[in-house]
Amino acid sequence: MIRRAKILEIPEILCITEACARHMAQRGIDQWNENYPNRAAFEKDVERGELFVIEESGRILGTVVISGIRDLEYEDVSWLTPHGNNIYIHRLAVAPEYQGRGYARQLMDYAESLAREHGAISVRLDTFSQNKRNQQFYEQRGYKRLGNIYFPLQSVHPFHCYELIL
Repeated sequence: MIRRAKILEIPEILCITEACARHMAQRGIDQWNENYPNRAAFEKDVERGELFVIEESGRILGTVVISGIRDLEYEDVSWLTPHGNNIYIHRLAVAPEYQGRGYARQLMDYAESLAREHGAISVRLDTFSQNKRNQQFYEQRGYKRLGNIYFPLQSVHPFHCYELIL
């Protein structure tokens, strides 16, 4: 089941994102660190009603942020569609022990469906340039790779921006 997250679930969500950060680091992918993702970001996501979880038998297995807010870092990207009615995906994570079972696909199916229900013209996101698995995941879903952005507190490497026209 996918549903909105509750503020009291943030510690459990942070455990998942921290486990994902360790899992990626073991594979040489320094995408997430002690600066990101963080509690403050998740608290804002919950306040705005944008943080979702996927759960099974009462256990949270993954999370995603589905937002209508365009971050400043996205300003200079040459997007495929005009600004204004787009959905942005952030902080997609599935606990490492549950990866490869289709939970990320379910979260993205949900996000794209929600975007369509709200009349969005596209879904936009970014993913780390060193994370080939994520790039393949989005490209197989039909997302087009566009420009690069940088998050200096996370990495010296760029993050690739992607967009799916709905």
